[in-house]
Amino acid sequence: MHPDLETLLLDQQQILERTAQLGEAITRDYRGKDLTAVCVLKGAALFFSQLVQQIALPLTLDFIQVSSYGSSTVSDGKLAWLKQPEFPVAGKHILLIEDILDTGFTLWNVRQKLLGQGAASVKICTLLDKPARRKLPQIQADYAGFTVPDAFLVGYGLDYNEKYRNLPYIGVLKSSCIAQDTDKAAPPQQQSKRGV
Repeated sequence: MHPDLETLLLDQQQILERTAQLGEAITRDYRGKDLTAVCVLKGAALFFSQLVQQIALPLTLDFIQVSSYGSSTVSDGKLAWLKQPEFPVAGKHILLIEDILDTGFTLWNVRQKLLGQGAASVKICTLLDKPARRKLPQIQADYAGFTVPDAFLVGYGLDYNEKYRNLPYIGVLKSSCIAQDTDKAAPPQQQSKRGV
């Protein structure tokens, strides 16, 4: 386990096994439908790459990147699209694949925009669900890997200041690591990611 972690929450085997189960459920539910799996960058990249391999259907892959924080650690309530979908979404069944569902603000806005562009449906698949921080209770995951406590998590795509994404497991970051980083000039970018 990485020395900056307080505890290990989910090991790699647990994540892979649960991802396979989610893939089976998605395969069953979308059989016969025109599915586009959309990765919400950057955090979902590792989970996305594993999950789509478990979906036994023809599907289109796409990627988006959004931010509701800019350089701040507190959301200003405005969503900036850093990367738009490359393919038309009209008439498609969209599965948004995210690393963590937290407040729900970002995914609510993304879903509304895609529906406004004519998507036949927009569902959410998240590796982690953190309901304790949900500010928009109407946003729920259609597929969720694990329900997690209200702690600062890193690994398997989740980062703090762009670090720890490549860890093959998920753990709780030591508060001392966050405290040390906030003393530096650069704002902690991963705190902003927790607004998803």
